[in-house]
Amino acid sequence: MDVLILTGSKNDLGDIDSTVQTLKKFGISYKLHISSAHRTLKRTMELVESAEKNGAKVVIAAAGMSAHLPGVIAAMTVLPVIGVPLNASTLNGLDSLMSIVQMPGGIPVATMAIGKNGCINAALLAVSILALSDAALTEKLKRYKKEMAESVIQADKEINKEN
Repeated sequence: MDVLILTGSKNDLGDIDSTVQTLKKFGISYKLHISSAHRTLKRTMELVESAEKNGAKVVIAAAGMSAHLPGVIAAMTVLPVIGVPLNASTLNGLDSLMSIVQMPGGIPVATMAIGKNGCINAALLAVSILALSDAALTEKLKRYKKEMAESVIQADKEINKEN
């Protein structure tokens, strides 16, 4: 397993599917678990410890509301932790963003955008981290970025055919 994905609630799985699909696109192995920093702290600790023993290189932690999951994980591991704030409250994810991004010095969490885009970017950042020691993965990532750029140019060509 290369990436451990943790989310605090079953309700988060809709957004997290974007992370999973992006990792699959790059052939990255992962494990996905639901585990709460508040309700199942001991289980969260066991999952992170197990992931370290099984060779995980990155943790993606998505959480809504008070969103302590990424910070709690970062406090207990030396693995890079990528936090994704989710829109799970009346504050539209802003509470989650602030909880994740305001980590004290010494407990780093790379913080993504709120919601689905953040989930996709978390996977891409994990791919970038893994690509540092994997030339084939680096090439896949370069190809992905090139295809993304080409799709923008193609869209521009299509709308400008009429003009």
